[in-house]
Amino acid sequence: MTDSLVGTAAAMHSSGQSAAPTTQVYDIFIKASPEAVFDAITKPEFTRRYFYGAEIDISADAYRSHGPDGSDWGCGATLEFDPPHRVVHEWRSGYDPSLAAEAASRVTWEITPGEDGISRLTVTHDRLEASPQTATSVAGPGWMRVLSGLKTLLETGERLT
Repeated sequence: MTDSLVGTAAAMHSSGQSAAPTTQVYDIFIKASPEAVFDAITKPEFTRRYFYGAEIDISADAYRSHGPDGSDWGCGATLEFDPPHRVVHEWRSGYDPSLAAEAASRVTWEITPGEDGISRLTVTHDRLEASPQTATSVAGPGWMRVLSGLKTLLETGERLT
């Protein structure tokens, strides 16, 4: 598995701590077809098993996310929908009021078929300049836990945790 976090030059908060990158890129290889990966990203019956219990439904029309209790975790526009290769949607972190108050960012999922039934999934979360708390929330372990859970689910049929 290859994973990476790539970002713009980190800005300094007034506290002297580095800000999370405003563009975050993650790569992972999954032993699954592009169709299986795409379904796992866009269908709530899959996402609830690896995405913190969220039921995420992504269609050509919209991105909708609901928490395990049915609460609204964020909705937005789907900007591109090209099964099973690419989906791009707005992102709002509605599970936390302070994050929900920030501007929408963007998530791009790109699936590239490879040899031996292995697909490469590249996730780019960008447009985070006006959403510093969201950037920090999803950086590194946030997205990597989701992607590791996705990989585990597709390869073993089991949840990561």
